[in-house]
Amino acid sequence: MVDNNESDEIKVFHLNLPATTEDISKLELGSAVYLTGVVYTAREGVYKKVLENGVPLPLDLRSISNVNFHCSPAAAPNDEGGYNVGAVTATASFRFSKWIPGWLERTGARILIGKGGMPAEDYKKILAPSGAIYLTTVGYGTGALLGRGIKRVRDVFWLDELGIAQAMWVFDVEKFGPFIVESDLQGNSLFAQHGEVINAGIEKLYAGLKPPALHRYGETDDRRHEVM
Repeated sequence: MVDNNESDEIKVFHLNLPATTEDISKLELGSAVYLTGVVYTAREGVYKKVLENGVPLPLDLRSISNVNFHCSPAAAPNDEGGYNVGAVTATASFRFSKWIPGWLERTGARILIGKGGMPAEDYKKILAPSGAIYLTTVGYGTGALLGRGIKRVRDVFWLDELGIAQAMWVFDVEKFGPFIVESDLQGNSLFAQHGEVINAGIEKLYAGLKPPALHRYGETDDRRHEVM
């Protein structure tokens, strides 16, 4: 791992995969990370097949990669019989919370990537005890930027059955990022830390408002408990 101190405001790390515990331990909350090696995608479709239906993993993930990206790739067949990926769109990881303990145990994943983060208690009770951390994408509109870091599709599994978004894709990546370090090996969360500051005065902002009308996933009358 290389630490490039490219500015006074943010540290930038370049991490070779599979990531070692030593390298992961050096990452700091709020720092930027670029990845080189192999990254795979797995989300609810894959989790259900493997963890709930008992379908064997199609490859030995422990020996290939320990980075699981929650995303949907913009993939299209190419003339060589493979696929080109022009962009990847991250999806909200907190939706997969119930599957994460089993997935970490089954695969040895040590880095999860997505957007929106995980429930704060998951960092302390699930990720940290497993030696895992969470990286978040940098806002919206970065899908094409991330796509530049995907050099090759090594393989794809369950594409016909699950579709492009839910299939398991295995990518060779180089300088893949940037991602922001959202949690560390102690279970600290960047989102949670900033959420505490915001929540200290949030009641005043919502004082006098009616309860939410749409009742979307995650909504609650207590805005401090809402997963954004």
